[in-house]
Amino acid sequence: MKKPYQIEAQRAIKQLDAMAADGNPAVQMMLPMAEMMGWLRKGVGELIRQAGLQLMDLLMQEEVRELAGERSQPQSDRTAHRWGNERGYCVVMGQKVPIQRPRVRTTDDKEVRLGSYEMFHRGEPLTETVWEKLMLGLSTRNYGQAIRQFTEAYGLEKSAVSEHFIEASRTKLKKMMERRLDKTRLCALLIDATPFQGQQMVAALGIDEYGRKMILGIRQGATENATVVGELLADLVDRGLDFTEPRLYILDGGKALTAAVKKHAGESAAIQRCQVHKRRNVLDHLTDEQKPAVSKKLNAAYALEEYGAAKEALNTLHRELMDLNPSAARSLGEGMEETLTVHRLHMPAQLRKTMASTNVIESAFSIVEKVCKNVKRWHGGDQRERWVGSGLLVAENQFRRITGYKLIPVLMEELKTLCPSKAAVVKRRKAS
Repeated sequence: MKKPYQIEAQRAIKQLDAMAADGNPAVQMMLPMAEMMGWLRKGVGELIRQAGLQLMDLLMQEEVRELAGERSQPQSDRTAHRWGNERGYCVVMGQKVPIQRPRVRTTDDKEVRLGSYEMFHRGEPLTETVWEKLMLGLSTRNYGQAIRQFTEAYGLEKSAVSEHFIEASRTKLKKMMERRLDKTRLCALLIDATPFQGQQMVAALGIDEYGRKMILGIRQGATENATVVGELLADLVDRGLDFTEPRLYILDGGKALTAAVKKHAGESAAIQRCQVHKRRNVLDHLTDEQKPAVSKKLNAAYALEEYGAAKEALNTLHRELMDLNPSAARSLGEGMEETLTVHRLHMPAQLRKTMASTNVIESAFSIVEKVCKNVKRWHGGDQRERWVGSGLLVAENQFRRITGYKLIPVLMEELKTLCPSKAAVVKRRKAS
């Protein structure tokens, strides 16, 4: 609900619009040539800035004249009169610039808001400007020095910039976490977690039927446990995501993720374990001399088109690893079948490049790390969520449609044959 002063400000702007439309009055500005030359010596930008400030003053004076009439001219029907000036500011290029604001009062001594000043005061969205600059890598400490365009500008101190960023990042995070998903039809849902400043940040990313990627939500926890992931998925349900629809779930292999997905989508949900994580886990058990040969065989197995051939290649490698390093063999055998879901779906090679791993989320998290590099101190509260959410939104703005998106209808049909019907899932949920 809007506050009274916001309603009054909007009313003042509407009255200014009506005044401008009624007869379209002209506002003329005359500047001394010598003064203009002085500004121009400092650059064209200085001339434009100073002329712009004077134009603002002329517009406010014109509105005052419309409200209170001409100076020193008696008017029997006067409803307002001038009441001096006071210090105010306008928002220009992400900074507050001081200006003198004329005041007007009604005959019964009530302040009259000027629509022109309300527009100057609102100006560009200050918090949005701060958020954009910090996302580009500008630190709060250097913000004022980097963007200052007016010598007398203020509100650029580190603390002020930080407050604006907190407000903007909270707003953006809230908007992202409340996006409705009722009309969003996803062919794939990716979930991955990454350690971030002593906490685990779990992110969900969706790929829709047109190949477009979008961040669905994030959760913060001490570990990647089923409770944290379950809360994330439950939130997606509350926002309208239908887990009875057949889709591919691409996970990093953590048991908590698998358990949470099966709880919401059913035991027979199509789960694709990240092949990159599997490869990494297997190689971590091997020596540097053994890694190249095993890595080559893993890559060759996952590159095979047919499910049967890929599984046979992995089984052969598993037997070899039993003689070479049993721990590596057990790592390969654990969840091996789920790493081949894209093969069982007969997924085209163009789509498999994206669907076989959680690399899309990891790429997004790499942008988060870049965005957060200037943060030196981390505190409790929502600081991590705000920064990670902001970084993921920056990544989302850079997303492109996945390679082979025109083949997604083929994938959707294969998912229908592999996964149980919606009616069966609903029946199972009711029974549980």
